Amino acid sequence: MQTIDRDAATKYEFGRDMKPLLTVDPGESFRVETWDAFEGALFDHGLGEFTADDVPGLQAPPPAFDGNPLAGPVYVEGAERGDTLAVTVEAIRPERGMTTTLEEFGCLVGRSEWEECQVNLAHEVDLEPGPSGTTADGSARMDLGEHEWTWDLNPHIGTIATAPGRTVQDSVTSQGPWGGNMDVRDLDQGSTVYLNSFNEGGLLFVGDVHASQSDSEYTGIAVESIAELVLSVDIVDTPVPGVFRIEDDDAIIHVDSAVNAGSIEDAVNGCFEAMMTELGTDYGVGKREAYVQMSLNPAITVRLYQFVHPGFATVGVKLDKTFLDQFTDTRTP
Repeated sequence: MQTIDRDAATKYEFGRDMKPLLTVDPGESFRVETWDAFEGALFDHGLGEFTADDVPGLQAPPPAFDGNPLAGPVYVEGAERGDTLAVTVEAIRPERGMTTTLEEFGCLVGRSEWEECQVNLAHEVDLEPGPSGTTADGSARMDLGEHEWTWDLNPHIGTIATAPGRTVQDSVTSQGPWGGNMDVRDLDQGSTVYLNSFNEGGLLFVGDVHASQSDSEYTGIAVESIAELVLSVDIVDTPVPGVFRIEDDDAIIHVDSAVNAGSIEDAVNGCFEAMMTELGTDYGVGKREAYVQMSLNPAITVRLYQFVHPGFATVGVKLDKTFLDQFTDTRTP
């Protein structure tokens, strides 16, 4: 199996003029080894208190620090501008995890009653294997304060994108119709994410695996993990409004961001419109039927995946596929 080694997964920008690290055929599985968000710097330094001088990426110039190192690009044979890449996450195995708070970062900046939360302080998160023998279905353990905390892991990809048509984007602040740093916890093992292709070969970039994350990622940092991915890519003609679309055995999710849409309100509304349009196109559901169901049916939920601050938020409208059972015999071929 072709592999991008971890020592090559160190790009903090992505664009169309970068030399592909792999060329794959549609449907071919390939392996990607990824770094945590700080390229191992905090593991090397030792967790606990640290300064910006201890993490080289924090000293990068604006618009953001150097974080979320990416592997890529991956060139997909036959992909053209205007196509859609369907990237399936066949396996995702985090190998080591940590989390941290950062000075002047996150939702509590400027709130004096929470000063102890606004410091550079990192914590180890132990990743325990689950029934599969891997961390794909494992659990987390963390000593914090006076307690030992445990919870189930939900490994997922934080940053995934295709090269834009002209611009070069950074791996921390970019969110657009090419993808970006979206931190969507439903982009997990077994899911397929649909991304717009703006170039020949699609030019896929991926990194920033999280071993677990709550909705909102309120501190701005999840369980940032060194990891191994197995992916495959197909070329399809599924439209991708917003930033991207996710599908797995259980759900369909349309995802957008405040950065891409202009505001969090526009992002949520855009996701609802995308879902209603899909119901009309693929299942023959009338506009009024779809609109009313968005308000009444508990199979429709809204996710706030990322909320680092109000201007940097990622949302999704998620449809449980039980909603579609009544349309099984009427779906448009």
